[in-house]
Amino acid sequence: MGQRLAILDDYQAVAYDYAPWAELANDGVDVTVFTEPLADAVDALRDFDMIMAMRERTTFDAGILRQLPKLKLLVTTGMVNAAIDVRAAGEQGITVCGTGGSPAAAPELTWALLLAFARNVPFEDRRLRSGHWQSTVGFELSGKTLGVLGLGKIGSKIARYGKAFGMDVIAWSPNLTEETAADAGARKVSKEALFREADVVSVHVRLSERSRALVGEDELRLLGPEGVLVNTARGPIVDEAALLRGLNEGWLGGAALDVYDVEPLPADHPLLTAPRTVLTPHLGYVTSQSYARFYGEAFEDVRAWVRGNAVRVLSS
Repeated sequence: MGQRLAILDDYQAVAYDYAPWAELANDGVDVTVFTEPLADAVDALRDFDMIMAMRERTTFDAGILRQLPKLKLLVTTGMVNAAIDVRAAGEQGITVCGTGGSPAAAPELTWALLLAFARNVPFEDRRLRSGHWQSTVGFELSGKTLGVLGLGKIGSKIARYGKAFGMDVIAWSPNLTEETAADAGARKVSKEALFREADVVSVHVRLSERSRALVGEDELRLLGPEGVLVNTARGPIVDEAALLRGLNEGWLGGAALDVYDVEPLPADHPLLTAPRTVLTPHLGYVTSQSYARFYGEAFEDVRAWVRGNAVRVLSS
């Protein structure tokens, strides 16, 4: 009897455009693609031997993994996935493999969000289509101060983008050194100073128990009624309730967001009607170049494992 592979959360129905999944039939693998979020992951996946997860769209914690006794291979796009308990998977005999990704996708989306907010692009687009010409006055990034929260691979790119646009760039992360900051064209400051001095703060730390709610009401109030928060990292890094209060009460200038506490964002979520926001549906990694690598290497992971030679294995 052959093995079954589930490809999850293919929202755009493009999985077969980026990898030759049909070829797995030669290895006795039957492929099923899910194009909608799973209402009950355990019920939907209990009969699958292999699962390919797209980023963190579906959670695989220890409790869920224990209810999937047939599962032997779990492939995630990217080499880190906070939604997968890799240790629990290993204890259950499940091999977890990853893929590479695009280093440009998330930084470019971050800058697109910031520019869209600064020049009111979504609003002006809607107004123009309804017959109105020039409704708002935007602001220039040149001369503003950009605060980068987390100066890793993505944050460093954002710092350089800011310099290219004539911004003064400051940065903070728990282990940041002055030398590392300077290499990215930034000046190291304290976390408090970052939010007090910046006109724009862009979030680029990794989600962990230490970084959950790292940006709370105190930080947002320091950013102030003219300040803008950009978050393309992970939703729970920012205290969502505080963010909403700041937007609705007017003591925060605005927010440009690609990530949320709950994804997909529910249709009645208050962020959808919050003022001074630009929102996108977690598009940071959604590019053709990124998908080519995600799906292409995920296909390689599955085929290699089926043939007894697992590649890009993740450890806890």
